[in-house]
Amino acid sequence: MQTSARTPTLLALLLPAALLAGAWIAQLGFGLYPCEMCHWQRWPHYAAVVVAAAALALPGQRRPLTILAALLIAASGVIAVLHAGVEYGWWRGFTACTATARITGATAAERLDQIMHAPLVRCDHAPWTLAGISLAGFNAILSLAGALVILTLTRRAR
Repeated sequence: MQTSARTPTLLALLLPAALLAGAWIAQLGFGLYPCEMCHWQRWPHYAAVVVAAAALALPGQRRPLTILAALLIAASGVIAVLHAGVEYGWWRGFTACTATARITGATAAERLDQIMHAPLVRCDHAPWTLAGISLAGFNAILSLAGALVILTLTRRAR
């Protein structure tokens, strides 16, 4: 069975967009602030969305751009594996803890107070799990499996 040429490209657009939406909902809706390694996982997904959108806009370049988007999604998955390993204690982290501050004060004292009261987010602690799988673990599974599906569909596409 052959696959439409647009199918893998649409998946390469929708998968990282959905994963980013989930990350932003977790952050803004449920207060699960990202650590530094969480941010590292997001950057390849942002790039994959842009590349996949370009692939849809440029049909003559669809195949190579879709492959590039799949590789970017896989890169996020690899970073997620590294992060999940840090969370599960399989290996040491590459970074220190981070703090997220929204600095909006007009005076230096107000800005300093916001910085000092920003939540501290540890890379070696999973703030949420489901069946023992952290958000980084889910990103690893979905990103690596999704990239494999996209590459397979791209290979089969007419």
